[in-house]
Amino acid sequence: MSRLFSERFLLGLEPDERALVDTTRRLVRETIGPNADAVAQEDVFAEDTFRLLVEHRIIGTAFPRRHGGSDARQRLRIRLVEELGRVCSAAASLVTGADLSCRAIVAGASDALADRLLPALCNGSLQAAFALTEPGAGSDVRNLATVAVHDGAGYRVTGKKKFITRANVADWYVVIARCRDPLDTAGAETPARADDPFVALLVPRDAEGLSVSEPNAKLGWFGVPVAELRFDNVRVEAPMRLGEEGEGFALAQDALVRARLGHASMALGRAMGALEIAATYGGERNVFGKALGAHQGVQWMLADAFTQIEAARTLVDAAAQSYDRDDADAAVQASMAKMFATDLGMKVCTDALQLTGGRGYLKSFPLERFFRDAKLNQIGEGSSEVHRTVIGRDIVRRMGDAQMERHPCLPEGMLTTDF
Repeated sequence: MSRLFSERFLLGLEPDERALVDTTRRLVRETIGPNADAVAQEDVFAEDTFRLLVEHRIIGTAFPRRHGGSDARQRLRIRLVEELGRVCSAAASLVTGADLSCRAIVAGASDALADRLLPALCNGSLQAAFALTEPGAGSDVRNLATVAVHDGAGYRVTGKKKFITRANVADWYVVIARCRDPLDTAGAETPARADDPFVALLVPRDAEGLSVSEPNAKLGWFGVPVAELRFDNVRVEAPMRLGEEGEGFALAQDALVRARLGHASMALGRAMGALEIAATYGGERNVFGKALGAHQGVQWMLADAFTQIEAARTLVDAAAQSYDRDDADAAVQASMAKMFATDLGMKVCTDALQLTGGRGYLKSFPLERFFRDAKLNQIGEGSSEVHRTVIGRDIVRRMGDAQMERHPCLPEGMLTTDF
């Protein structure tokens, strides 16, 4: 059966990768799509959807082969997330969330710790959450205030985390904190300093001094609740550290780059679904004696959205390949993909709802859900405004690099000198 959007991106996948895309499409048609509205009725963890994704080894794409996963390329994962995002934000978020919450464990855990936890995280018998955002620090990671004070062979963690996805169902938390020696400060009573190194620690749910709030009520994106964490002098043994002291920031950034590619793919999948729904409606709805889709204004709206989505898919695919190659600019490429795709996703969902009129505004019609869910992609893992700053700063920095090729039309010397 033919599809509206191009299949060209599948050409870059291996046969086993394409087989997993086909499996995901089947699940979308038979189960996830038909059940998406029911999942979105209440903001409780989408357990059945999660188990389905585990069973078919889609969650396992975030984990190494030696621990039961497939160690998938990002180029494959964005295709899977796009397919799921086309019908269900919760399903897509479960795939990106497994990667975000476990990436630091995959990359930084000791062999013993990895062997202990990763097989269970891969098969879904355990779950983890990524605890980064705080009341005073979100996209500005360097402003984190949670402190891990040295305490003999371990640490004492004090601080608060907010907007932690799946915090209420997680068994383990990857906590990014500022590390300090108790001898040079008043310990956790003193605010974190800019020169305190970052550390990533793995904290069990039953740790003494750790409390988890009730899920926060939110506008949409039901099925993946968020909650707050409070650490009150929580003891963490040294073997629970991920990587070395000072590597917490790098581990967090790696996880965030992958998550940003996931957000971009999810937004595009939703935009693709919204356009398909709007185009179907346009072919069936009669206005002024002819089909809505026969009006030039509607055709132009559809044409612009279709073209922009295909362009954005190319950008996201290129960013995924950049990450898979470990390119130096992979993080900026991910920021561009995330910013462009999520802004476009919001626009397409808005236009699709407008095109379907009153029907689109009803809760019984999927575009109402698509519209509410689209906004979070523009906010999560760095807002669009933050990514614009990241991209713009990188442009200015690179053009000031002495090794960067100067535009051949410019004269030699400073441009601020009269000539």
